[in-house]
Amino acid sequence: MPIALVSVSDKNGVEEFCRGLVERGWEIVSTGGTRNALLEAGLEVRGVGELTGHPEMLAGRVKTLHPTVHAGILARRSVPDDLEQLDRHGIEPIDLVAVNLYPFQRTVARDSVTLADALEYIDIGGPTLLRAAAKNHQFVLPVCDPDDYGRVLAALDQEGNDREETQDLRRELAAKVFRHTATYDGAIAGYLAAPDPIGREDGGDPEHVLASMSRVQTLRYGENPDQEAAFFRDASRSKWGIPALTQLHGKELSFNNILDVDGALLGVAPFVGGDDPACVIIKHATTCGVAVGRSLLDAYQKALACDPVSAFGSVIAFTEPVTEAVADALAENFVECVVAPGYADPALATLQKKKNIRILRPERPDALGEAGGHLWPGIEARGVRGGVLLQTAAAAPGPLDRSSEVPTDRPPTEEEWVDLSFAWAATQAVKSNGILLAKSGASIGIGAGQVSRVDSVDIAIQKAVARGLETAGSVLGSDAFFPFRDGIDAAAAAGVRAIVQPGGSMRDEEVVAAANEHGMTMVFTKRRLFRH
Repeated sequence: MPIALVSVSDKNGVEEFCRGLVERGWEIVSTGGTRNALLEAGLEVRGVGELTGHPEMLAGRVKTLHPTVHAGILARRSVPDDLEQLDRHGIEPIDLVAVNLYPFQRTVARDSVTLADALEYIDIGGPTLLRAAAKNHQFVLPVCDPDDYGRVLAALDQEGNDREETQDLRRELAAKVFRHTATYDGAIAGYLAAPDPIGREDGGDPEHVLASMSRVQTLRYGENPDQEAAFFRDASRSKWGIPALTQLHGKELSFNNILDVDGALLGVAPFVGGDDPACVIIKHATTCGVAVGRSLLDAYQKALACDPVSAFGSVIAFTEPVTEAVADALAENFVECVVAPGYADPALATLQKKKNIRILRPERPDALGEAGGHLWPGIEARGVRGGVLLQTAAAAPGPLDRSSEVPTDRPPTEEEWVDLSFAWAATQAVKSNGILLAKSGASIGIGAGQVSRVDSVDIAIQKAVARGLETAGSVLGSDAFFPFRDGIDAAAAAGVRAIVQPGGSMRDEEVVAAANEHGMTMVFTKRRLFRH
């Protein structure tokens, strides 16, 4: 009679599976809670202690870690000496191992989990059983996924006494086991590392980075319809960022939606918790309008005025709950996604009349201002051909420090300080080379993604003029230093009166001299905001 060792945390389908095994002439050996559940279902089950002749120990920490169990799994049926040793020691072969593991990932994803709780959910016996069975899969069926129970029973009917009939399935199940245990161990390592994948804490780069990734959703396609895609998150962490957004309405997020939502969270972060409500409009992962206002509607209208054409099919983020008036205004345009900390009931009802609009809300109201990062909080990951780049996430720029260096003859006026502070915060979400013109708490022209900084300046000015927005008296934010004075000259010709930039160019003196010639003021932040 073949033996199946069954010990599962997730008991979905296990009764039916074991009943099917018994009907096919198998004997079930099981542990603790699984054995009790099967006995209650009326099945005959032998305890693992009866197999090993040794009781469970240490409150269940030691149950299956025994030579009788592992020799029964690892013995090669095609090697006579292996079988002779089993016979000599009175060990019965085990022909199927059905195990799934303690829910470590789900446990540590809870905000309230303690280290002591987490340690108790590190499964030791389960991965050992699965790995042993997977190593010897030519003779032992390794089953770690309840979804495979039906396939395994069908395979047993198919193979009869000839295991060659099911070798492809056995190998597939073995690969699934090693993926499962690798992911499980990655989650544990990631949790205990707390995480520091670029070696900030010990002063050096580690040789390996582990992430336990679980799929959030399969996407309809990637950036283009001929590309397949899926969205994953780190399962060893509490949900944050985009996976922590609750979708209240609309189609599933697409690949490009997710990229734009990521840009929206980046763009809105500097304004979360500020004195004035803010709105950020994102298209193709860069800003096409950003503003603060007296009200949320005022902020939206000012942000939209910057580039209403590009805002078609955009993602829009707000720092405050959406009001009915804002929802009415949004309904007049084609919007892909809205992200806000909440929605008034009438506002939600209005937006839900739009069939396809995605309406998103963070699980926690303060989550829109959380530290940036991709796989891990505070760590950004970028895939490149043949590898992954990791870096610490850039902190959202706060209000400009009034003690910042002012290298020009003229210091900023109070009004200029306010607009420069806004422009600096808003510029960080613009793709480099990034230039943002601002006036009265709103972007009025944005130049992004150019290979020449002066081209970005020209585009920002052209966009503002094309929309009929007044550039005279505006301020300019630049994500990096000006390598030449040409950008300053172009800005001055459009009436820009103040500039905020990192400084640090070999030609800073030339650039400052140009600003002085035009009667402009300039602030050096000593911080670059590149976003490639």
